[in-house]
Amino acid sequence: MAPASHPLSFEVAGGALPALVVGDRTAGRPRRTVLAAHGITASSMSWAAVADALPDTWTLVAPDLRGRGGARDLPGPFGLRRHAADLCRVAEQLDPGGTGELVLAGHSMGAYAALLAVQARPDLFRRLVMVDGGVPLPLPEGADPDDVLAATLGPALERLSMTYADVEQYVAFFRRHPALGPHWDDAVEAYVRYDALPTPDGVRSRAVEAAVRADGRDLLVLHDEIDAALRGLTVPAHLLCAPLGMFGEAPGLLPTAAVQRYDNQVGHLTVETVPDVNHYTIVFDRAATGRVAAAITES
Repeated sequence: MAPASHPLSFEVAGGALPALVVGDRTAGRPRRTVLAAHGITASSMSWAAVADALPDTWTLVAPDLRGRGGARDLPGPFGLRRHAADLCRVAEQLDPGGTGELVLAGHSMGAYAALLAVQARPDLFRRLVMVDGGVPLPLPEGADPDDVLAATLGPALERLSMTYADVEQYVAFFRRHPALGPHWDDAVEAYVRYDALPTPDGVRSRAVEAAVRADGRDLLVLHDEIDAALRGLTVPAHLLCAPLGMFGEAPGLLPTAAVQRYDNQVGHLTVETVPDVNHYTIVFDRAATGRVAAAITES
């Protein structure tokens, strides 16, 4: 595909979302365009490797979601419903003719936001692709959602409150991540460097901690709403699961029994496990990105 760039932005409530655009930017071709939503502490650049795996006839548009990347200064409130509304607004601008031919994809938290966007506006999209996300996450009875969030996100949440001497130190932090370090390549490094924000006090992540905590809480407390959205799907949906989790080890993020249950019970849902990848490398590993691209372009 063509080189990645951030030439477009999309108006949403309170400001604009800059977007990674890869491929032909000619207007009026929604049938070969995928709108892609990134994960909870990520950015648009998490989709660059998938974009590279798409056919040349396709365009990928991945906005920085509210509170991340180039959209870090957009105001709250945050949460999955707000991201879903933002995705619908971007879709309206990508497809002003209202053809409903866009494909919507989401990774991790982005999959949940995409699912709620399809629930709210099924007329905007013809297919949903969820990458290691979209299935309700369990919250043990009596557990504090904030404590569960901290245990789940681990180093990803820790780095949001830290300041680093320079960009190289920030990159070095990621290189030590057990799920990313052993799989380091140019795509991962570009993703990390895009997230590094120089400030007078040093380098920080572009992800806003308050936004991440609000969105993470929704992932845990909106169980019933997410369940209803999955069971109420009216467009074809493809779920790709990683067998390894956020620390590069089994089990994966999504509860296996729940995934199997939805696969059996939801007619519009197709489930696939991508072998030998973790929650992060499913959007970076070359073989995995080929599977994600195939799910996006399936007719």
